[in-house]
Amino acid sequence: MAYVITESCIKCKYTDCVDVCPVDCFREGPNFLVIDPDECIDCTLCVAECPVDAIFPEDEVPDEQKEFIHLNAILSKAAKWIPITQKKAAPEDADQWAQVKSKKHLLDRDGA
Repeated sequence: MAYVITESCIKCKYTDCVDVCPVDCFREGPNFLVIDPDECIDCTLCVAECPVDAIFPEDEVPDEQKEFIHLNAILSKAAKWIPITQKKAAPEDADQWAQVKSKKHLLDRDGA
């Protein structure tokens, strides 16, 4: 079972989670991170590192976020969604977006 990044990450894109990943399963898009389900080893290390509580085990993704299971799988294979293996600075306005709940419409799928 893989872990899934959900809506809370959109436009925040904090990368604390990628530093602890032992298999480098994170991919970076323009304003969102995803987890490649084929690479994730279900180690749980990333969950505690996410400051916006955006990461869930696949079988615990909230009902209103279920579409992110598919989005992680699809976007992790998109050519422009590249592996990210080290923490980097969050976008300047990340803290402002961290509290916003409805952001699905803002997801930039460039390269998908």
